[in-house]
Amino acid sequence: MIRAYKFLMRPTARQSVALGEMLRDHCSLYNGALEERRDAYRHPSKTSIRYGQQSAQLKDIRAFDPERQGRWSFSSQQATLRRLDKAFVAFFRRVTVGQTPGYPRFRGVSWFDTVEFPKEGDGVRWDSTPHDRVTRVRFQGIGHVKVNQHRPVAGKVKTVSVKREGRKWFVVLTAEQDQPERLPATGSMVGIDLGIANFLADSGGGFVPNPRHARKAAVKLQAAQQALSRFPRRKVKNRTANHQRAVEKVASLHGKVRRQRFDHAHKTALHLVREHDFIAHEDLKIRNMSKAPAPRPDPEVPGSFLPNGAAAKAGLNRSIADAGWGVFLAILNAKAESAGREVMAVDPRNTSRRCPACGHTAKENRPTQAKFHCTACGHTAHADTVGALNVLRAGLVRRNADTA
Repeated sequence: MIRAYKFLMRPTARQSVALGEMLRDHCSLYNGALEERRDAYRHPSKTSIRYGQQSAQLKDIRAFDPERQGRWSFSSQQATLRRLDKAFVAFFRRVTVGQTPGYPRFRGVSWFDTVEFPKEGDGVRWDSTPHDRVTRVRFQGIGHVKVNQHRPVAGKVKTVSVKREGRKWFVVLTAEQDQPERLPATGSMVGIDLGIANFLADSGGGFVPNPRHARKAAVKLQAAQQALSRFPRRKVKNRTANHQRAVEKVASLHGKVRRQRFDHAHKTALHLVREHDFIAHEDLKIRNMSKAPAPRPDPEVPGSFLPNGAAAKAGLNRSIADAGWGVFLAILNAKAESAGREVMAVDPRNTSRRCPACGHTAKENRPTQAKFHCTACGHTAHADTVGALNVLRAGLVRRNADTA
Protein backbone atom coordinates (compact mmCIF):
# COMPACT_ATOMS: atom_id res chain seq x y z
CA MET A 1 0.00 0.00 0.00
CA ILE A 2 1.00 3.64 -0.48
CA ARG A 3 1.17 5.98 2.50
CA ALA A 4 1.87 9.72 2.48
CA TYR A 5 3.96 11.66 4.98
CA LYS A 6 4.03 15.44 5.36
CA PHE A 7 6.90 17.15 7.19
CA LEU A 8 7.70 20.78 7.90
CA MET A 9 10.92 22.03 6.30
CA ARG A 10 13.31 24.54 7.87
CA PRO A 11 14.99 26.25 4.90
CA THR A 12 17.46 29.09 5.32
CA ALA A 13 16.59 32.52 3.97
CA ARG A 14 18.55 31.83 0.78
CA GLN A 15 16.92 28.43 0.36
CA SER A 16 13.45 29.97 0.83
CA VAL A 17 14.19 32.37 -2.02
CA ALA A 18 15.40 29.48 -4.20
CA LEU A 19 12.28 27.42 -3.40
CA GLY A 20 10.12 30.39 -4.41
CA GLU A 21 12.05 30.69 -7.68
CA MET A 22 11.51 26.99 -8.35
CA LEU A 23 7.73 27.42 -7.97
CA ARG A 24 7.81 30.52 -10.14
CA ASP A 25 9.71 28.80 -12.96
CA HIS A 26 7.49 25.71 -12.88
CA CYS A 27 4.46 28.00 -12.94
CA SER A 28 5.92 29.74 -16.02
CA LEU A 29 6.42 26.35 -17.68
CA TYR A 30 2.83 25.34 -16.88
CA ASN A 31 1.41 28.59 -18.28
CA GLY A 32 3.59 28.40 -21.40
CA ALA A 33 2.44 24.86 -22.13
CA LEU A 34 -1.19 25.89 -21.59
CA GLU A 35 -0.80 28.83 -23.97
CA GLU A 36 0.75 26.57 -26.60
CA ARG A 37 -2.19 24.16 -26.40
CA ARG A 38 -4.73 26.95 -26.54
CA ASP A 39 -3.09 28.69 -29.52
CA ALA A 40 -2.78 25.40 -31.41
CA TYR A 41 -6.48 24.66 -30.98
CA ARG A 42 -7.44 28.21 -32.04
CA HIS A 43 -5.49 27.74 -35.26
CA PRO A 44 -7.69 26.98 -38.29
CA SER A 45 -6.19 23.49 -38.43
CA LYS A 46 -7.51 22.77 -34.86
CA THR A 47 -4.25 21.04 -33.92
CA SER A 48 -4.22 19.08 -30.65
CA ILE A 49 -0.98 18.99 -28.67
CA ARG A 50 -0.31 16.10 -26.31
CA TYR A 51 1.97 15.63 -23.33
CA GLY A 52 4.50 13.65 -25.37
CA GLN A 53 5.03 16.52 -27.80
CA GLN A 54 5.50 19.09 -25.04
CA SER A 55 7.80 16.81 -23.06
CA ALA A 56 9.99 16.38 -26.14
CA GLN A 57 10.48 20.18 -26.24
CA LEU A 58 11.84 20.34 -22.68
CA LYS A 59 15.44 19.75 -23.75
CA ASP A 60 15.36 22.76 -26.09
CA ILE A 61 13.56 24.92 -23.50
CA ARG A 62 16.21 24.14 -20.89
CA ALA A 63 19.01 24.93 -23.34
CA PHE A 64 17.34 28.21 -24.38
CA ASP A 65 16.79 29.42 -20.79
CA PRO A 66 19.44 27.76 -18.58
CA GLU A 67 19.11 30.36 -15.81
CA ARG A 68 15.40 29.71 -15.13
CA GLN A 69 14.48 26.34 -16.62
CA GLY A 70 17.82 24.58 -16.95
CA ARG A 71 18.67 24.65 -13.26
CA TRP A 72 15.73 22.49 -12.13
CA SER A 73 15.10 18.76 -12.31
CA PHE A 74 14.05 17.48 -15.72
CA SER A 75 11.66 14.92 -14.19
CA SER A 76 9.95 17.56 -12.02
CA GLN A 77 9.30 19.63 -15.14
CA GLN A 78 7.82 16.55 -16.82
CA ALA A 79 5.56 16.14 -13.78
CA THR A 80 4.38 19.74 -14.21
CA LEU A 81 3.50 19.03 -17.85
CA ARG A 82 1.66 15.86 -16.78
CA ARG A 83 -0.27 17.99 -14.30
CA LEU A 84 -1.49 20.16 -17.17
CA ASP A 85 -2.28 17.09 -19.25
CA LYS A 86 -4.41 15.68 -16.43
CA ALA A 87 -6.29 18.98 -16.27
CA PHE A 88 -7.15 18.69 -19.97
CA VAL A 89 -8.14 15.03 -19.63
CA ALA A 90 -10.52 15.99 -16.82
CA PHE A 91 -11.84 18.91 -18.91
CA PHE A 92 -12.71 16.69 -21.88
CA ARG A 93 -14.24 14.08 -19.58
CA ARG A 94 -16.59 16.71 -18.12
CA VAL A 95 -17.49 17.88 -21.61
CA THR A 96 -18.32 14.30 -22.63
CA VAL A 97 -20.64 13.62 -19.68
CA GLY A 98 -22.34 17.03 -19.90
CA GLN A 99 -20.94 18.59 -16.73
CA THR A 100 -19.66 22.16 -16.41
CA PRO A 101 -16.38 21.89 -18.36
CA GLY A 102 -14.10 24.29 -16.47
CA TYR A 103 -11.34 24.97 -19.02
CA PRO A 104 -7.83 24.85 -17.49
CA ARG A 105 -6.75 28.31 -16.37
CA PHE A 106 -3.47 30.14 -16.26
CA ARG A 107 -1.90 30.04 -12.83
CA GLY A 108 -0.66 33.04 -10.91
CA VAL A 109 2.52 32.76 -8.85
CA SER A 110 0.49 32.66 -5.63
CA TRP A 111 -1.77 29.89 -7.03
CA PHE A 112 1.02 27.52 -8.00
CA ASP A 113 2.27 26.08 -4.71
CA THR A 114 3.40 22.49 -5.43
CA VAL A 115 6.21 20.88 -7.39
CA GLU A 116 6.36 17.11 -7.65
CA PHE A 117 9.41 14.89 -8.13
CA PRO A 118 8.04 11.60 -9.51
CA LYS A 119 11.01 9.49 -8.44
CA GLU A 120 13.17 9.73 -5.34
CA GLY A 121 16.80 9.95 -6.42
CA ASP A 122 16.03 11.89 -9.62
CA GLY A 123 16.41 15.58 -8.77
CA VAL A 124 15.66 14.96 -5.10
CA ARG A 125 17.10 12.70 -2.43
CA TRP A 126 15.52 11.91 0.92
CA ASP A 127 18.24 11.39 3.52
CA SER A 128 16.67 8.96 6.00
CA THR A 129 19.81 8.95 8.20
CA PRO A 130 19.72 12.00 10.48
CA HIS A 131 22.90 14.05 10.82
CA ASP A 132 23.29 15.69 14.23
CA ARG A 133 19.69 14.63 14.93
CA VAL A 134 18.47 16.59 11.91
CA THR A 135 16.91 15.00 8.82
CA ARG A 136 17.60 16.58 5.44
CA VAL A 137 16.21 16.43 1.93
CA ARG A 138 18.31 17.48 -1.04
CA PHE A 139 16.77 19.27 -4.04
CA GLN A 140 18.53 19.94 -7.33
CA GLY A 141 19.36 23.64 -7.56
CA ILE A 142 18.67 24.28 -3.85
CA GLY A 143 20.82 21.96 -1.74
CA HIS A 144 20.20 20.18 1.55
CA VAL A 145 17.19 21.51 3.45
CA LYS A 146 16.53 20.69 7.09
CA VAL A 147 13.31 18.77 7.80
CA ASN A 148 11.35 18.50 11.03
CA GLN A 149 10.70 14.75 10.82
CA HIS A 150 8.24 14.11 13.65
CA ARG A 151 7.78 10.39 12.90
CA PRO A 152 9.69 7.68 11.03
CA VAL A 153 8.97 6.89 7.39
CA ALA A 154 8.12 3.23 6.87
CA GLY A 155 8.74 1.63 3.49
CA LYS A 156 10.51 2.77 0.35
CA VAL A 157 10.09 6.41 -0.65
CA LYS A 158 8.60 6.65 -4.14
CA THR A 159 7.76 10.32 -4.83
CA VAL A 160 8.64 13.63 -3.19
CA SER A 161 6.74 16.92 -3.44
CA VAL A 162 7.43 20.45 -2.25
CA LYS A 163 4.42 22.38 -1.00
CA ARG A 164 4.13 26.00 0.10
CA GLU A 165 1.48 27.01 2.63
CA GLY A 166 1.68 30.71 3.45
CA ARG A 167 5.25 31.31 4.62
CA LYS A 168 5.82 27.67 5.53
CA TRP A 169 7.38 24.98 3.37
CA PHE A 170 6.52 21.30 3.55
CA VAL A 171 7.90 18.15 1.98
CA VAL A 172 5.36 15.44 1.13
CA LEU A 173 6.60 11.87 0.68
CA THR A 174 4.75 8.84 -0.64
CA ALA A 175 6.17 5.52 0.51
CA GLU A 176 5.36 2.02 -0.63
CA GLN A 177 5.07 -0.38 2.28
CA ASP A 178 3.79 -3.81 3.08
CA GLN A 179 0.33 -4.24 4.50
CA PRO A 180 0.65 -3.22 8.18
CA GLU A 181 -0.33 -5.54 10.99
CA ARG A 182 -4.03 -5.55 11.69
CA LEU A 183 -5.33 -4.27 14.99
CA PRO A 184 -6.67 -6.94 17.36
CA ALA A 185 -10.33 -7.80 16.73
CA THR A 186 -12.81 -6.20 19.13
CA GLY A 187 -15.99 -7.93 17.93
CA SER A 188 -17.74 -4.54 17.84
CA MET A 189 -19.79 -3.11 14.97
CA VAL A 190 -21.11 0.44 14.70
CA GLY A 191 -23.19 2.63 12.44
CA ILE A 192 -22.60 6.38 12.32
CA ASP A 193 -24.87 9.23 11.30
CA LEU A 194 -23.16 12.49 10.31
CA GLY A 195 -24.95 15.72 11.05
CA ILE A 196 -24.77 19.43 11.80
CA ALA A 197 -26.12 19.71 15.36
CA ASN A 198 -23.83 16.82 16.33
CA PHE A 199 -20.87 15.98 14.17
CA LEU A 200 -21.51 12.28 14.62
CA ALA A 201 -24.00 9.99 16.34
CA ASP A 202 -23.32 6.27 16.67
CA SER A 203 -25.65 3.31 16.95
CA GLY A 204 -24.68 2.81 20.59
CA GLY A 205 -26.21 6.13 21.62
CA GLY A 206 -22.95 8.10 21.70
CA PHE A 207 -22.45 11.57 20.24
CA VAL A 208 -19.44 13.57 19.02
CA PRO A 209 -20.08 17.33 19.30
CA ASN A 210 -19.64 19.50 16.26
CA PRO A 211 -16.62 21.77 16.96
CA ARG A 212 -17.70 24.42 14.37
CA HIS A 213 -14.16 25.73 13.88
CA ALA A 214 -15.04 28.17 11.11
CA ARG A 215 -17.93 29.66 13.07
CA LYS A 216 -15.69 30.23 16.10
CA ALA A 217 -13.13 32.01 13.92
CA ALA A 218 -15.76 34.00 11.98
CA VAL A 219 -15.25 37.27 13.90
CA LYS A 220 -11.49 37.29 13.39
CA LEU A 221 -11.87 36.22 9.74
CA GLN A 222 -14.39 38.97 9.07
CA ALA A 223 -12.10 41.63 10.56
CA ALA A 224 -9.09 40.35 8.59
CA GLN A 225 -11.03 40.20 5.32
CA GLN A 226 -12.41 43.69 5.86
CA ALA A 227 -8.88 44.98 6.42
CA LEU A 228 -7.78 43.27 3.21
CA SER A 229 -10.71 44.72 1.23
CA ARG A 230 -9.51 48.28 1.97
CA PHE A 231 -6.55 47.78 -0.35
CA PRO A 232 -7.16 48.29 -4.08
CA ARG A 233 -6.53 45.37 -6.39
CA ARG A 234 -2.86 45.32 -7.38
CA LYS A 235 -0.52 43.16 -9.30
CA VAL A 236 1.59 40.88 -7.13
CA LYS A 237 4.81 42.76 -7.82
CA ASN A 238 3.19 46.08 -6.82
CA ARG A 239 1.85 44.98 -3.46
CA THR A 240 2.75 47.14 -0.48
CA ALA A 241 4.05 45.63 2.74
CA ASN A 242 0.74 46.36 4.51
CA HIS A 243 -1.20 44.66 1.72
CA GLN A 244 1.03 41.61 1.92
CA ARG A 245 0.57 41.42 5.70
CA ALA A 246 -3.22 41.63 5.27
CA VAL A 247 -3.14 38.78 2.76
CA GLU A 248 -1.00 36.65 5.06
CA LYS A 249 -3.31 37.34 8.02
CA VAL A 250 -6.35 36.02 6.12
CA ALA A 251 -4.39 33.01 4.88
CA SER A 252 -3.10 32.29 8.39
CA LEU A 253 -6.61 32.27 9.89
CA HIS A 254 -7.96 30.00 7.15
CA GLY A 255 -4.96 27.71 7.61
CA LYS A 256 -5.60 27.43 11.34
CA VAL A 257 -9.25 26.47 10.76
CA ARG A 258 -8.15 23.87 8.22
CA ARG A 259 -5.62 22.34 10.62
CA GLN A 260 -8.19 22.23 13.43
CA ARG A 261 -10.68 20.49 11.14
CA PHE A 262 -8.11 17.91 10.07
CA ASP A 263 -7.02 17.30 13.67
CA HIS A 264 -10.60 16.68 14.78
CA ALA A 265 -11.25 14.35 11.83
CA HIS A 266 -8.08 12.34 12.52
CA LYS A 267 -8.83 11.90 16.22
CA THR A 268 -12.48 10.94 15.67
CA ALA A 269 -11.61 8.45 12.91
CA LEU A 270 -8.80 6.93 14.99
CA HIS A 271 -11.16 6.33 17.91
CA LEU A 272 -13.69 4.57 15.66
CA VAL A 273 -11.04 2.39 14.02
CA ARG A 274 -9.55 1.33 17.35
CA GLU A 275 -12.91 0.45 18.92
CA HIS A 276 -14.81 -1.25 16.08
CA ASP A 277 -14.18 -3.98 13.50
CA PHE A 278 -17.01 -2.90 11.18
CA ILE A 279 -18.11 0.70 10.55
CA ALA A 280 -21.13 1.64 8.42
CA HIS A 281 -21.82 5.19 7.30
CA GLU A 282 -24.16 7.02 4.95
CA ASP A 283 -23.09 7.38 1.33
CA LEU A 284 -23.53 11.15 1.30
CA LYS A 285 -23.49 13.15 -1.95
CA ILE A 286 -21.99 16.20 -0.32
CA ARG A 287 -21.61 18.20 -3.52
CA ASN A 288 -25.31 17.82 -4.30
CA MET A 289 -26.29 18.60 -0.70
CA SER A 290 -24.41 21.91 -0.77
CA LYS A 291 -25.74 23.18 -4.12
CA ALA A 292 -27.44 26.56 -4.22
CA PRO A 293 -31.21 26.37 -4.89
CA ALA A 294 -32.38 27.01 -8.44
CA PRO A 295 -33.93 30.45 -9.09
CA ARG A 296 -37.74 30.70 -9.31
CA PRO A 297 -38.85 33.07 -12.08
CA ASP A 298 -42.04 35.00 -11.34
CA PRO A 299 -44.54 34.09 -14.09
CA GLU A 300 -46.55 37.27 -13.49
CA VAL A 301 -43.62 39.71 -13.59
CA PRO A 302 -41.10 38.96 -16.36
CA GLY A 303 -37.50 39.47 -15.27
CA SER A 304 -38.22 39.09 -11.55
CA PHE A 305 -37.88 36.11 -9.25
CA LEU A 306 -39.78 34.62 -6.33
CA PRO A 307 -38.11 33.81 -2.96
CA ASN A 308 -36.33 30.45 -3.14
CA GLY A 309 -34.77 30.16 0.31
CA ALA A 310 -31.27 30.94 -0.94
CA ALA A 311 -30.25 32.78 2.24
CA ALA A 312 -31.22 29.91 4.53
CA LYS A 313 -29.62 27.37 2.19
CA ALA A 314 -26.40 29.41 2.17
CA GLY A 315 -26.23 29.14 5.97
CA LEU A 316 -26.76 25.37 5.77
CA ASN A 317 -24.07 25.08 3.10
CA ARG A 318 -21.60 26.92 5.33
CA SER A 319 -22.38 24.53 8.18
CA ILE A 320 -21.88 21.50 5.91
CA ALA A 321 -18.54 22.86 4.72
CA ASP A 322 -17.50 23.67 8.29
CA ALA A 323 -18.28 20.11 9.45
CA GLY A 324 -15.90 18.64 6.85
CA TRP A 325 -17.72 15.35 6.25
CA GLY A 326 -15.79 14.57 3.07
CA VAL A 327 -12.42 15.03 4.77
CA PHE A 328 -13.50 12.88 7.71
CA LEU A 329 -14.78 10.01 5.54
CA ALA A 330 -11.59 10.00 3.45
CA ILE A 331 -9.46 9.83 6.62
CA LEU A 332 -11.71 7.13 8.10
CA ASN A 333 -11.36 4.92 5.02
CA ALA A 334 -7.58 5.37 4.95
CA LYS A 335 -7.15 4.52 8.64
CA ALA A 336 -9.51 1.55 8.37
CA GLU A 337 -7.57 0.12 5.42
CA SER A 338 -4.31 0.50 7.30
CA ALA A 339 -5.74 -1.18 10.43
CA GLY A 340 -7.54 -4.00 8.62
CA ARG A 341 -11.01 -2.72 9.54
CA GLU A 342 -14.06 -2.81 7.26
CA VAL A 343 -15.95 0.36 6.28
CA MET A 344 -19.24 0.18 4.38
CA ALA A 345 -21.20 3.04 2.76
CA VAL A 346 -24.99 2.60 2.54
CA ASP A 347 -27.91 4.43 0.95
CA PRO A 348 -28.97 7.22 3.37
CA ARG A 349 -32.62 7.39 2.24
CA ASN A 350 -35.17 7.09 5.08
CA THR A 351 -32.54 6.08 7.65
CA SER A 352 -33.88 8.69 10.09
CA ARG A 353 -37.57 7.98 9.29
CA ARG A 354 -37.62 4.20 9.68
CA CYS A 355 -38.49 2.82 13.10
CA PRO A 356 -35.78 0.43 14.35
CA ALA A 357 -38.35 -1.42 16.46
CA CYS A 358 -41.16 -2.16 13.98
CA GLY A 359 -39.78 -1.00 10.62
CA HIS A 360 -42.53 1.56 9.98
CA THR A 361 -41.29 4.33 7.66
CA ALA A 362 -43.02 7.71 7.57
CA LYS A 363 -42.11 11.38 7.50
CA GLU A 364 -44.29 11.91 10.59
CA ASN A 365 -41.99 9.64 12.63
CA ARG A 366 -39.60 12.58 12.98
CA PRO A 367 -41.62 15.52 14.34
CA THR A 368 -38.50 17.60 15.14
CA GLN A 369 -34.85 17.64 14.17
CA ALA A 370 -33.75 15.69 17.25
CA LYS A 371 -36.82 13.68 18.22
CA PHE A 372 -38.00 10.36 16.76
CA HIS A 373 -41.47 9.08 17.68
CA CYS A 374 -42.89 6.15 15.72
CA THR A 375 -46.55 6.74 14.82
CA ALA A 376 -47.14 2.96 14.58
CA CYS A 377 -45.60 1.46 17.73
CA GLY A 378 -44.75 4.54 19.81
CA HIS A 379 -40.98 3.91 19.92
CA THR A 380 -39.13 7.07 21.03
CA ALA A 381 -35.43 7.89 20.70
CA HIS A 382 -33.01 10.51 19.43
CA ALA A 383 -33.42 10.84 15.67
CA ASP A 384 -29.67 10.69 14.99
CA THR A 385 -29.31 7.50 17.05
CA VAL A 386 -32.17 5.94 15.08
CA GLY A 387 -30.44 6.93 11.85
CA ALA A 388 -27.18 5.34 13.01
CA LEU A 389 -28.98 2.10 13.96
CA ASN A 390 -30.60 1.89 10.54
CA VAL A 391 -27.27 2.63 8.86
CA LEU A 392 -25.63 -0.23 10.77
CA ARG A 393 -28.40 -2.65 9.81
CA ALA A 394 -28.23 -1.63 6.16
CA GLY A 395 -24.44 -2.03 6.23
CA LEU A 396 -24.69 -5.55 7.67
CA VAL A 397 -27.28 -6.50 5.05
CA ARG A 398 -25.03 -5.23 2.28
CA ARG A 399 -21.98 -6.99 3.70
CA ASN A 400 -23.82 -10.30 3.93
CA ALA A 401 -25.10 -9.86 0.37
CA ASP A 402 -21.56 -9.18 -0.91
CA THR A 403 -20.15 -12.25 0.81
CA ALA A 404 -22.99 -14.53 -0.29
